[in-house]
Parts: sequence; structure tokens; C-alpha cells
Amino acid sequence: MSFLEELKRRRTFAIIAHPDAGKTTLTEKLLLFGGAIQTAGAVKSNKIKKSTTSDFMEIEKQRGISVATSVMTFEYKNLKINILDTPGHKDFAEDTYRTLTAVDSVVLVVDCVKGVEEQTERLMEVCRMRDTPVIIFVNKMDRDGQNPFDLLDELESKLNIKVRPLTWPVNGGSDFKGVYHLLDKKLNFFKVNKTRVEDDILPIELNSQLLDEAVGAKDANQLREDVELIEGVYDEFDPQSYLKGEVAPVFFGSGVNNFGVMELLDTFCAISPNPISRQTDKRVVEPTENKLTGFVFKIHANIDPKHRDRIAFLRICSGQFERGKFYKHVRLGKDMRFASPFMFMADRKDVVEDGYPGDVIGLYDTGNFKIGDTLTEGEALQFTGIPSFSPEIFKEVINTDPMKSKQLEKGIQQLTEEGVAQLFTVPLGNRRIIGTVGELQFEVIQYRLLQEYGASCRFEAKSYTKACWLTSDDKQKLAEFIRLKHNQIAYDKDENPVFFAETDWILRMNEQNNPDITFHKTSEFKVTG
Repeated sequence: MSFLEELKRRRTFAIIAHPDAGKTTLTEKLLLFGGAIQTAGAVKSNKIKKSTTSDFMEIEKQRGISVATSVMTFEYKNLKINILDTPGHKDFAEDTYRTLTAVDSVVLVVDCVKGVEEQTERLMEVCRMRDTPVIIFVNKMDRDGQNPFDLLDELESKLNIKVRPLTWPVNGGSDFKGVYHLLDKKLNFFKVNKTRVEDDILPIELNSQLLDEAVGAKDANQLREDVELIEGVYDEFDPQSYLKGEVAPVFFGSGVNNFGVMELLDTFCAISPNPISRQTDKRVVEPTENKLTGFVFKIHANIDPKHRDRIAFLRICSGQFERGKFYKHVRLGKDMRFASPFMFMADRKDVVEDGYPGDVIGLYDTGNFKIGDTLTEGEALQFTGIPSFSPEIFKEVINTDPMKSKQLEKGIQQLTEEGVAQLFTVPLGNRRIIGTVGELQFEVIQYRLLQEYGASCRFEAKSYTKACWLTSDDKQKLAEFIRLKHNQIAYDKDENPVFFAETDWILRMNEQNNPDITFHKTSEFKVTG
């Protein structure tokens, strides 16, 4: 198959949602319909103990939440589909935001009971900034939720995007009977089955007497009225408007019961974008270019706890990635080759010979990669727009098992390099301070340190509210400031000086009193010299 044919086969998207909207369950059902797995484990089922495929970390299985982006690849209708299942919890938003830079489109899952929630709005803001094409899946229609028309109005008003329903539910709650496909003009009537694909889908025309027999005269007439109203109120669906990020098609269903998932998947395959162009600090990179470019958007240590492996996730943006070929690590300025590149099914890894734009490749890493690093075939360019967040919560690491000091040090270094937390070192006493954007990250770090490294610790809260990176053209003044403020100075992993401020007022006073020093609110700056 030619390069362009392989390129056209790729579809790479993220599934995003507020916690508990059913995002991970929908991910599994897409894999189920795509034939990637034969049976799915219900996340909260008491009978089915198997955890979801995409939640592969032990803490995810225990808590029933996603705390790290996982990558899954499968073939469906001659397309190669890459799904990135993201954390929904706001404490792990940074991982999700970075993942959105590595995809070409998004499926947003909304709980029909709770509607649009705060985290849903934040995630959508990131999508709107980039005009990312979005498909909305209204989940849990088997529960008593909001009126579908009210929900559509809420989606438009809160998410700042026009919507266009492409399927429509027949009833809801315990009386949910199926979904009508507005483009195909047919009803798909499903039986409840949580773990396997149902084969007895019944295509029924809207005006057929069979519809009355299948769902009852009352529900059949209500569906006809609803469809007439939809066709009168909403414009005809335009795939180009979707690709421009102007209109979000909406599907209704129940992920856990396999309602509406097939319609979503088939339509996604028909309308979703091929790999798109990407902006760099030098120029726009087109996916059709024959030379490889790609960037690292995620790093994960110990995907397999039995092997202390560290994997860098590379999104291929152009060209063909080939196993064993040398590529330039732009930041380090050196050539590297990769003997065992991977593609993923959550925790299962398969060695691949090549990869194409849109693919996410896992690269074994011994510490060479940082988030945002670029690989090319020689050109010195850097992909832009990968977000970085200043920490909001700071805690000092206290070792509770001195016999495992080396394990603790290694674990902290590796886990903070994944990007969900930042590590700062205070020279006085060589103390370690971790900064995060959420409390739950500390629980995950503490758990993983014990489970993956055999190291135990506790965290002692610090009263800082801001961490600012310091630069100055006057090296002497910077050195003097660091000397005078040594109790509030730490260094990040790259040995850049950082000033800890306990209040906004203290920060403002130091900025005013030191006009020759720049206090950076994020780590997105280049230190030269």
C-alpha cells in the first residue's frame, strides 16, 4: 500500500469527558464493535470483575477512574483507528490538554442526567481554541435524564458550538428502546447486552407500521413528531462544517448497554478527518511530506511494572517512521534509532516495523525525551502549542523508609518526568518539593512509588501559592537575588532557578523591587547561555 493510501486510512481521536460520564466504557465498546476485543468488562459491575481495557494502571482498576491517557489502535472498515482515552478528573487535566495536541478530532461524552459539567466546558474550550472537530455522544440514555431538546440547547449555550443531532433516542430511562438514525432514516433497535455485540439490529423505516409494532404506537408517533421538529429547526448536516469545528454532530445512546455505539463509530469513520497539518516554530508541517516529523506528547514509566520500562509517546506528523532508522532528536541535537517501536492496546504492546502520520508510536526511553521533544530527519524545528501549567499545590517529599532512599529518588524522578507533576529541589538540605495542579496527583504518586518502586513517603504541605521561573540579562543581579532569597529558591529538573511565593502580594512586591529580573508564570521559556 502506498504512503498516501496509508495516510488516508488513519483516524486519530481522543475521547474526553467529565469524570463518570462513561468515557472509558464507551472506549471499550468502540473496541468491541471494532473487533479489537471480544468481551468488555463493565466498570462498576459486581458480576464482571474484569477491569476496563484502557484503565491498565492498578490504581485505575481499584478506583474505577482514568488517571493517565492510554492509547489503543484497531482496524475497522479498512481504517486504522487510534483512540486516546484521557483522564476525566480535573486534577489530571494537564495530561488531557496535552493529548488534545496529538489528535485530529475528539469525541466528547456527556452524561444525559447531569448534562454539561464544569470539566466538560474546560475541555471544550481547548478544542474550540484549535477548531478541533468534535462529535458529541450523549450517554446513559437508559437512565432518567434531561429532555433531549433541552440538552441540545444546553450543549450549544455552554460549549459555544452549534450542534446537529444525527441520531435520536426512542424514549429514555428504563423505557429506552433504541435510536433513530436521522441520515439513514432507519431505527436501530437493540437488546440490552453489556459485554457482547448484538447481531439482531432491526432496520425499520420511520413511516413503517413495523415501527409501531417494535416500539409501540405512542413512542412511534412521538419519534415521528421529534424528527419532524429536528428537520425543521436544524440545518442539514454539513460534513465540512464539522471538519472546520463549527458544528458538532450529536449521537444518543448507552455505552454500557451497546445502544448507539455502532452509529457513532460508522459515522465517525465516514466524516472524521485524516491527519491534519501541524504548526512549528519554523513553518507548517503537512502530513503528506515524505520526511518524518513527530513530537512527544506523553511519557509513562512502568507501563509493565515487571519491567522498569519508560515509554515516550510519539505522534507522527509527517513522513514514514521506520524501525531501526536514525532520526534527529532536535533538542539534544543527536541522532537516535529505535529497535523496538510499539503500537498499543492499552497495556499490550506490539512491535511495529513502521508508522504513518496520525499513528502514535511508543519508544523505549532511557531518559532522553521530555514532553514536547521533536524527532525529524534532520530539520531543526519544534512543534508548538503543547501546553504547560504552573503548579497550584506544593508539598515536600518526606522519606518514611531511609533504607529505600535510592528507590524513592529514582521513582520521584521518573514519575515527575511524565508531566503530571513538577519536581523542585531546594539546595538547603537537598529537599524535594513536588508541585501539581490537583490533590489527587499526590495520592497517585504516593501509590505508584510504593507499588512500582517499593518506596514509601509522606507529603508535607507547603504554604506556597506560586512558582515562578527566574531569568535576567544581568547575571549578577540574578545571583544576588537568589542569594538574598535562598529560603524561597529552588531549582527545577533542568537546573533553572525558581522563586516560591507564599502570596500574590509577595510576588508582586518582588517583581516591582527587581525590575531587571523576569518572573515567568510557566516553564515555557528558553534559557540561553
